[in-house]
Amino acid sequence: MAAAFVQRGKKIVAIGRNYAAHAKELNNATPKEPFFFLKPTTSYVASGGNVEIPSGIIAHHEVELGLVIGKGGRDITQGNAESHVAGYTLAVDMTARNLQDKVKKQGLPWSAAKGFDTFTPIGPFIPKSSILEPHDLRLSLKINGIIKQDGTTADMIFRIPRLIEHISSIMTLEEGDLILTGTPSGVGPVVVGDKVECSLTDSNGKELATLDFTATARQGGYQFQAE
Repeated sequence: MAAAFVQRGKKIVAIGRNYAAHAKELNNATPKEPFFFLKPTTSYVASGGNVEIPSGIIAHHEVELGLVIGKGGRDITQGNAESHVAGYTLAVDMTARNLQDKVKKQGLPWSAAKGFDTFTPIGPFIPKSSILEPHDLRLSLKINGIIKQDGTTADMIFRIPRLIEHISSIMTLEEGDLILTGTPSGVGPVVVGDKVECSLTDSNGKELATLDFTATARQGGYQFQAE
């Protein structure tokens, strides 16, 4: 069942720069077509857990609407895309920003900057029937009670059917795969000891999901070197 996507899904497909204001705040160009990167499913951590920040890493939060695939497929058309959706979740795409900046300058891939263990906190599965309009939802994120991100999915540059069409034209989507649909503006640092709280609400203000986690220091493992 797609509701068990954490156990069954094989990949996390994360859409980059799908909100114009977020692209601007990082001095990135607005894309002409969707683009994405992959995150390992080993980066999942359930709500209430800890996000572990490695030594020397500047970690940034990016709250997102997650899209859970219920029926796999290849070359899915936009007209057919909805039939492949099982539901949604609330997620945070954690990013090792200083590592990402370093490797981007070198023209290298940035899988490591997105792929650390615990770098994809997720909330509960939300059945598709519970969300009538996924492009009219509010995403918010607080750190220690202070709002840092507060945006609406209405501002997506590329909507969900286009994302499904694009991804599946390149790689087969499978049941349980998660698509992270991009983040609104306001991204910034999360430091050890921070309490992070996220919420997803509909256009009437009804809360659909919450997600919270605590930032802790990772013991051992990778250590960032500036040069």
